[in-house]
Amino acid sequence: MSSKKVPLGGKPTAKRTVQDPAADAWVSTRSEEEPMKRLTIDIPARLHAQLKADCAMRGRKMADEIRDLLADKYGKS
Repeated sequence: MSSKKVPLGGKPTAKRTVQDPAADAWVSTRSEEEPMKRLTIDIPARLHAQLKADCAMRGRKMADEIRDLLADKYGKS
């Protein structure tokens, strides 16, 4: 069995100094009402399928739907 040699590129050069104006505009116009925290939960597959289908039919994101349900239950701050 012969070994195959694969050349690797050289060391990376200095950091990229060119800034993307579109990225800068996105960061400067982004505004969140309140800092967000991530929540991970496990739900039954049947419930997930129902939620996903309902959200798809209404054109909503599942995360938005769950946030609204939690806000209804625990109040909007």
